[in-house]
Amino acid sequence: MVRDRLVAWVLAAVLLVVAAPGYAQTYDDALTKFAADSFNETEAGIAGVAASGNARAIDVIEALSDQRLLFDPATKKIYIREKSGRVLDASTGTEASAPADVKTVRLNNRMRRAVEAALGGLTLLSADSGKRYEAAQAVFKSRDAAALPALDAAIAKETSASLKRALIEARAAVVLYKSDAREADRIDAVAIIKARGDQDALALLAGLPADAPPAVKRAASDGVAAIQSQLAMWAGVQNAWYGVSLGSVLLLAAIGLAITFGVMGVINMAHGEMVMIGAYVTFVVQETIRAYNPGLFDYSLLFAVPLAFMVSGAIGILIERGIIRFLYGRPLETLLATWGLSLILQQAVRTMFGPTNREVGNPSWMSGAFEIGQITITYNRLWIVVFCLSVFAGLLALLRFTRIGLEMRAVTQNRPMAAAMGIRTSRVDALTFGLGSGIAGIAGVALSQIDNVSPNLGQSYIIDSFLVVVFGGVGNLWGTLVGAFTLGIANKFLEPFAGAVLGKIAILVLIILFIQKRPRGLFALKGRAVEA
Repeated sequence: MVRDRLVAWVLAAVLLVVAAPGYAQTYDDALTKFAADSFNETEAGIAGVAASGNARAIDVIEALSDQRLLFDPATKKIYIREKSGRVLDASTGTEASAPADVKTVRLNNRMRRAVEAALGGLTLLSADSGKRYEAAQAVFKSRDAAALPALDAAIAKETSASLKRALIEARAAVVLYKSDAREADRIDAVAIIKARGDQDALALLAGLPADAPPAVKRAASDGVAAIQSQLAMWAGVQNAWYGVSLGSVLLLAAIGLAITFGVMGVINMAHGEMVMIGAYVTFVVQETIRAYNPGLFDYSLLFAVPLAFMVSGAIGILIERGIIRFLYGRPLETLLATWGLSLILQQAVRTMFGPTNREVGNPSWMSGAFEIGQITITYNRLWIVVFCLSVFAGLLALLRFTRIGLEMRAVTQNRPMAAAMGIRTSRVDALTFGLGSGIAGIAGVALSQIDNVSPNLGQSYIIDSFLVVVFGGVGNLWGTLVGAFTLGIANKFLEPFAGAVLGKIAILVLIILFIQKRPRGLFALKGRAVEA
């Protein structure tokens, strides 16, 4: 079967060479139809040019699609205006000088569908795999029966499994809507389209003509029900992924707050500004790289992460030494002082960088997306999830296996006893506040890749961060992890039903009700001082 098709295409190629003058005449005749300024003639011209076999056919159809195909009403000559502005004679492909009164060949919606179908058929055998895939999708949507011979040849020639599947799906779409196709072939086409299982397949099966055979209509109806059920399942998976993505952002923003709030009991309203500072450090790093060594742009985040940690951490230590340490045991004064400090930091950033959003670019390895089944996963969100979990694991290791981590845990569980054992609690407080602020800074690096970098960046996350910390359990990192992902997923599942604002209100009400039952959150810390 495959050999017979290949032989047929070889014979067709030989005939094309032998009958070249005839084909040229057919191509030129098809071109003149574009000068008639009639939609019916234009449609005939599209079909004639696509079927001519001329090497310039695809240039003509693409120019028509982009409204770069021109005609001279007097001489009926057709011209192509290239994207560079140069004008070519569509018949010969040579550079030409078009008259001043040339007109653009008009299109309507029906013509655009014909153009898509023609482009699909012309590029099915392209050497570029990307163009072959686009052509297959164009034929799938247009269902142009004229593309069947090209589809058969492309399927026989294709070596890529994914591309071959796309070509087979396009052929099935054509066969399904071909009224003179055999009933068995149309039922087989329904099965192929059903297996595709996306919105395009659903629309194709749901739009089957009323005069289709009853058996085909039953198969299509069953296919529609199956696809709808499958899409509902994938929608749930997509919402879960969005929830994990939001949860990772919340965890990054809250994890530093969990440390300072848990160890020191300080309600730091300026925590969001530490996130903002990390984002602006990323902006400065990228601007410096753009100015002095653009080739390093893909490594900009590798420079920004440690710098953001150090800058935000140093500012955090200065805040603790200069303000917070004088206000321990006075929570209201601490809250007001840090809130005022947050306003000062925002105004300082506005003075230095201006009030408008700043551009922070994505490195190439964080750009784009890929699909798993019927869900789309963007690389920047995926890398943020990985980065978030890496930061969480690193922080757990620091608290578990280092001296400062041991001292922080001791101060958290029983500050007086830790002081009696010789631990300098004031030093631990400063380093803890610096660590929490530094982590907020690297959270800002991540958030700069998915959010606007502006002086108000931190304000968008401070309330959610406190909700995560309180819900998970003050000072418990595992509770913060579970709380962040729980709130993120719950929020994304509520949004489709209640909307973004009502969804957040519902989450807040649920957390208030939960705290009434468990005032210490999901995972309460253990220790004499904590339990007192």
